[in-house]
Order: sequence, then C-alpha cells, then structure tokens
Amino acid sequence: MSGELPGTAPAAHLAADPFQRRRAAPGRRELTDLRPTYAIDVDRILHSQAYTRYIDKTQVFYLLRNSHISHRVIHVQMVSRIARTIGQKLGLDLDLIEAAALGHDLGHAPFGHDGEAFLSELCQEASIGRFVHSAMSLRCLERLEKSGRGLNLTLGVLDAILCHDGESDFSTLAPDPGTMDFAELDRRKAGRIADPSPSIRPMTREGCLVRLCDTVSYVGRDLEDAIEIGLIDRSQLPGPVKETLGSTNGTIVYKLVENIIEESKTNPDKIAFSPHIADALIGLKNFNRQYIYFNPKIKKEAPKIKRLYRILFETFLEDFRQGPFLKPTKRFLDNLDPAYREGEAPEVMARDFMATMTDDAFLYLAKELTIPKWSGDSV
Repeated sequence: MSGELPGTAPAAHLAADPFQRRRAAPGRRELTDLRPTYAIDVDRILHSQAYTRYIDKTQVFYLLRNSHISHRVIHVQMVSRIARTIGQKLGLDLDLIEAAALGHDLGHAPFGHDGEAFLSELCQEASIGRFVHSAMSLRCLERLEKSGRGLNLTLGVLDAILCHDGESDFSTLAPDPGTMDFAELDRRKAGRIADPSPSIRPMTREGCLVRLCDTVSYVGRDLEDAIEIGLIDRSQLPGPVKETLGSTNGTIVYKLVENIIEESKTNPDKIAFSPHIADALIGLKNFNRQYIYFNPKIKKEAPKIKRLYRILFETFLEDFRQGPFLKPTKRFLDNLDPAYREGEAPEVMARDFMATMTDDAFLYLAKELTIPKWSGDSV
C-alpha cells in the first residue's frame, strides 16, 4: 500500500486556530456579519462567476449527448456532501469543508484533465510555467473575480484548495500547520506551477478530508458514468474490489465514508483509510485508469481539441499583444481592473482567458475563429 504523508503534530482542533481564518485584506464588515468566517467564504464562492462556469465544465466524459453524465458542478457538490458527512462525525468545521470542496476545481480548463495537459504544454512553450488547475483555482479567487479585486478568502480555505489532489493514491493524510502564512501560500502556489509532482499537505484536518473525499466522490461515480455510456460492464470489476467495496457507486461511497470515520476517530491527528480498504480503493482507481480514463474510445476527439487549443491560444496571444480587437478578449479585459492589463504579460492573459472558458464557449469560439462564413450575394 502506497502513500502515507506523516503529520508533524496532532491537529484535532486546527480549524479553531484564528490565524487560519485570516484574510489577506481584513474587512470591517466581517466584525458585524452574522455568518461564521468560513461560511462567508462559502457564499463568496457560490456567488462567483467561476462557480457559475462549473455547469459547463467536463468531469471525465465530453462531447456526449447524454444528460445523465456528470459535469464538474456535480462532482464538487458530491465532494462537499461526502466530506461534510464525515466532518460532522469527526467534529470538524463544516463551513471550511464546504468552502474548500466547492472551490477546489474552479481553475479547470475546458475538457477536464485533457484540456489541462494541452494548455500546460502551451504555457510551457510560452515560458510562463506549467498550467496546474489547483493553482489556477487560487488565481481565479484571488485575482480574476470581482473585476480583479478577488474574493478575499481566508488562508485556511485557499490552502485547502491549493493542496487538493484527488489523483494521488494517498491512504493517510495528516495536516502540516507549519509556519503557514500568505507569503508561504504564494510560494507554494509558485512551486506547484514550477513542478506539480511533489505533494504538499493541507494545514488543516478539514483540508486533508476534502482531499481524500475528492477521490471518494469520483471513483464510483465515474464507474457509473462509464457503464451508462456502454464503455464498460459492471461484471468487469476486479473480484477483490467488489468483495471489499461493492460494485455500485452507492455501496462504494458508503464503505469508504464509513471507513474514514472509523479510522480517523481512532487516529485523531490524521484522516485515513484502513490498509485493507486503501488497497481496494487503489485497485478500483487502477481499474478506472485502464478501462475509463485512458480508454482510447473516449479519446477519439482529443487530437482535434488539442489542435484547437493551439489555434485559440495563439490567436488570443496575438490579440492581447496588439489589441485586444476580438470581442471576447476585449470583454474579458473590460471586466478586470486596469492594473491587470498593465501588469500582466499577454501570455498570462491568454492562459487566464482560456482557463476561464467553458467547454461550449471553447467550441463556439473555435468555430467563430476558424470556419469562414458566407457573406451573401455581395460584399
């Protein structure tokens, strides 16, 4: 069994630490606000433009005419619900959990992890570092929302969003409170862009929980989606996985949730699966990787999307350098403060603009910018 991240100190009440509730720019209104600190963050995320864009962002499957397939908005809501259920049993801060869960995928580019890889390649060619959706989530929240002023969220929420990583096979997570402050958060964010491979641990137990629940929420649901579209059959599931976790999303989620609660109550400084359950979960994730995520049947359109990513990125980059003249890029800049236009390189603007596009917006602009239009009988 792989992946235990050891803790540095017991963390049963880390969410109560006032330092983790700090904002980069403390506001006077919060002193009289009826809501708890992290509940304010939940509301700010829910009312953000980035959250609204979830409705048309890919989870795993894209370009399918099937209304029952999960989109990103369903995924983050499931993460929130599952993590809150566990958090309540463990006595954690449910508002911190909800804010981190709802905000953790805001930075995803069009077409999910495929789009992330395509955009990352273009960003590296443009010498602005890799594109990493967790770092982009923070950029949306801190720099692009509210006309460039950002949402002014708490350190604990931003840290949990940056540290999420549902693809890794960690079975145990313990918080790393360290000497975390906003300067350290910025360093961690820059480090993720430079090299996203080293794992970083959240500063709170709530952040650790959201990170594990990211996996809990998608691993069984992706299975159901794949069965829905006829990609796989339920009978293909490995025997040890079925024996330990079951063969339906409902059973899988229940078993994993029950196990996290039991193990984390026994070890209050960690959020953990038992070794037996962790092994079965890794087996299920490996099955999904082989038969779902890397299945060539769902990658048929990926080469076309990759080509369109390059065409759009280069088009937007040139437009930001010279204009902008295109209506979409001009509208993007008009919604941000002058400091953004004056202080950011065109390459960064092109990256930010593409990352904030939905799948439909991507395809619409690709059509508008690449397919000639009939002008009628005369010019």
